[in-house]
Amino acid sequence: MKKILFLTITLFSFYTVLAQKTTKPTNEFTIEGLVEHELVINLDSLKGYATENIDSVVITNHLGERKSVLKKIKVIPIKNFLDKAVIHVESPKQLSEFYIIFIAEDGYKVVYSWNEIFNTKVGQSIFIIAEKDGKGIANLDDRTAVFCHSDFMTGRRYVKSLKKIIVKRIE
Repeated sequence: MKKILFLTITLFSFYTVLAQKTTKPTNEFTIEGLVEHELVINLDSLKGYATENIDSVVITNHLGERKSVLKKIKVIPIKNFLDKAVIHVESPKQLSEFYIIFIAEDGYKVVYSWNEIFNTKVGQSIFIIAEKDGKGIANLDDRTAVFCHSDFMTGRRYVKSLKKIIVKRIE
């Protein structure tokens, strides 16, 4: 009986360790793909962008359950970076065929359409976190993070440790 209990505890502990995935913080992210200017955005270059203040954001899971709260955050709209990269198109009509993938260090991916970012209110609420609780981005464990403030389930598109943004076109 003791052997079975020991084996069960050991297997459960092993499973718990495997289920926990720590993400390494990133100090830069790239914007690449179908853009005229591939960009590398690092922590120093973020300092050159104007920030907006948001008092707090509740991060919820897919069921709407509260997981955490981001307090006293300073953010930079993601459109500032995408505008600099300039999406390559022959005609403005083609922009509706583009989508943008945000990829975290651990492989987590979030997808937005070009229209969602540039043609709706949603696009005005997608931000990079520049400061949280009075801590600058360089001192945050989950840098560089992106979230959509207007989402109902904010955790679904909360990308921690952003590694790259890829602009693609549907085929």
